Amino acid sequence: MASNQEEVKLFGMRGSPFVTRVDIALKLKGIEYEYVEEKLGNFSETLIKYNPVYKKVPVLVHNGKPISESLVILEYIDETWKQNPILPSDPYKRALARFWSNFIDDKYLGAVRKASSSLDEKEREESFKEIEVAFQFLENELKEKYFGGEEIGIVDITGVFIAFWFPVIQEATGLKLFTSDKFPKLYKWSEDFNNHPIVKEQLPQRETLLAFFKARFESLVASK
Repeated sequence: MASNQEEVKLFGMRGSPFVTRVDIALKLKGIEYEYVEEKLGNFSETLIKYNPVYKKVPVLVHNGKPISESLVILEYIDETWKQNPILPSDPYKRALARFWSNFIDDKYLGAVRKASSSLDEKEREESFKEIEVAFQFLENELKEKYFGGEEIGIVDITGVFIAFWFPVIQEATGLKLFTSDKFPKLYKWSEDFNNHPIVKEQLPQRETLLAFFKARFESLVASK
C-alpha cells in the first residue's frame, strides 16, 4: 500500500483505455490514489503543466513528480511498488513483455485508428487486414490463461483495448473481425480478462461507450 508519506494522483478521463491501464495496475498493486477527471478538449492548467510535451492523459503524479505515457507509467508503477509484479523478473521474459506491449500500441492500435478514421474504402480494407494479422500474432503468442501466465501482467493490461474496447467498436460498426471462431484463445482471454474482479471494476460503462462509437461511426458515414 502507498504509505502516508506518499501522494499518488492520476489525471485521466473515464472512457480512455490508456487511463484504464493505469487504473488497473494501481488497483492490482493495492495503491491508494486520488483520481482527477479531465475534460476532453478542455484540459486543466495543472495537467498541461505536468505534461507540456503531449498535453494529454494519463498523467501519474507521485510525490509531486509527473510521469506521462501509459506504458512508461505501468513500468514506473511496477518498479516503485514491488508487490504483485506485472512484469516478469527474468530479463528475457521482461524484454518479451515489453515487445508485445509495444506491438499492441504500434501495430494494432495504429491499424484501428486508421480503420476508424479513414473515409477511403481501400485504406480501411487494408487496415482491417492489418488488424487481423495483429490478432493472429497475439493468438499465437498466448500460451496460458493470460499473457502474464496465470496472473495478469503488463501485456494483458496493455491489451485492455482489445479485450473491452474493440468488441464495442465492432458492435457499433457491424464488423466481424474479432470472434471466438477466428481467434478462440484470444477471445477466451478477453472474456477472462474483462471478468477479472479488479479489471471489471475499472472498466467504463459499456452502453455509454457503445453509444459514443455508434454516433462517431454514423457521423463518419454521413461525411462521405
